[in-house]
Amino acid sequence: MAGGEAATPLLEKKAAVYHEGCPGCAVDRRKALNPGVPYKEFFQIWIIILVSNLPISSLFPFLYFMIRDLHVAKTVEDIGFYAGFVGASYILGRALTSTAWGMVADRIGRKPVIVFGIFLAFLFNILFGLSVQYWMAISTLFLIGSMNGLIGPIRAYAIEVCRPEHHPIALSLVSTAWAIGLIVGPTIGGYLAQPAEKYPKIFHADSLFGRFPYFLPCLCISGFCFVVLISSIWLPETLHNHETNKKEDDASESSVHFSDLEEPIECNITSTTKKNLLKNWPLMSSIILFCIVCFDDMAYTEIFSLWAESDRMYGGLSFTSEDVGQVLAISGASIIVYQTFIYPSIVRVLGPISTSHIAASLSMVLLFTYAPITHLSRPWSSIAVNVASVLKNIFVVTIVTCCFILQNNSVTQDQRATANGLATTLMSFFKAIAPAGAGIVFSWAQKCQHAFFFPGDQMVFFLLAIVELVGLVWTFKPFLAYQNNFFQIRKPDLIYTC
Repeated sequence: MAGGEAATPLLEKKAAVYHEGCPGCAVDRRKALNPGVPYKEFFQIWIIILVSNLPISSLFPFLYFMIRDLHVAKTVEDIGFYAGFVGASYILGRALTSTAWGMVADRIGRKPVIVFGIFLAFLFNILFGLSVQYWMAISTLFLIGSMNGLIGPIRAYAIEVCRPEHHPIALSLVSTAWAIGLIVGPTIGGYLAQPAEKYPKIFHADSLFGRFPYFLPCLCISGFCFVVLISSIWLPETLHNHETNKKEDDASESSVHFSDLEEPIECNITSTTKKNLLKNWPLMSSIILFCIVCFDDMAYTEIFSLWAESDRMYGGLSFTSEDVGQVLAISGASIIVYQTFIYPSIVRVLGPISTSHIAASLSMVLLFTYAPITHLSRPWSSIAVNVASVLKNIFVVTIVTCCFILQNNSVTQDQRATANGLATTLMSFFKAIAPAGAGIVFSWAQKCQHAFFFPGDQMVFFLLAIVELVGLVWTFKPFLAYQNNFFQIRKPDLIYTC
């Protein structure tokens, strides 16, 4: 502080005004009075994201056997073909409706969409477990994806339920819960599917679970959905339901939306970007980065299992399915630890932009280390691939969470759920394309083991690194744009400038 003069605040502090009967103002008042971390609300967000992931993550361990028992595939080789359409139906349903659900959440509130989505997941997941025809399995999974539109609104809700200094923690919960779902879901599906065959002393062949061998895991997950559905009744709404005049809105939303200790990050958003999300380049550029990273991650996920389980003579590791499962479980557990204890501190110091630069650079370099792992013998190959997998997943989840921060800070509250829904829609289309493309490239690379330039699987990881390079370039200006002062988080005695 020079010359004894007080430091000039970055933004003019204005008195908070709360409207009686407005649920959004009630949440803002609570945030103003309680500057600590809202653990209760964070736990609710975490459990909702987890339960929304279980219906899709639980089916992969038994999907092969389910398609076989539905007798739709004429040969064993055709099972994978039909199984792919079942998984794609969920992604397609989510892609077609996520933006619409976001618009609904911006109109009537986050809570109704979240509660309705959980209820439909509860209902249609039971019907999926009772499927006796292939069309029924596809239809119910499509309905789970299309009607469960809470992914976009819950991201918006995570931002709105806490103070700005807690935004990194809030959005990291989304990735953490999803990672746990990738562990819990397959465990439920793997252990509880076909119970009459696995536990004949408990479940008889002529019982309900014997006639519907894939009903038990779906029933357990629906039971979990029901518990979360009941708890969501007490979920506080964050959307403001009062009208603000244009002068108030253009000057600053802090008079209604923020406490006197929180500065409005939305004040730099122009009226043009408020009207049309597609013209909001800070939003669209972060969504494009999000799609690039998700495309690369989905392709990597598809290739990793194929590469690890393929024979060493084809450039693989000759891993068993149990070995691959162990690697994925360790990676999932590492994401939980990283997102909970490490990521918030990193992004608080470096900010989302610089954090994305570093994560994308390291992820690209890391991909070139996979092919040499095949020359290692056990147990060194297992150790090396576990370390590589942990780092790769950490880098991906870092960039994705940074994208969440950029997206939610690029729009005002009345468009936040729509923006997250739009991001989910575009991401789902990219994720639908990635597995097919990755499978084709991997099959082609297997036939080119003696090529001069990046033989065999080296070419696969080289192409993945090229996609990572595109993502890295996109993290710089002018491609990735963001509003000035978006990441200024003010506390009484401290200002973080990310």
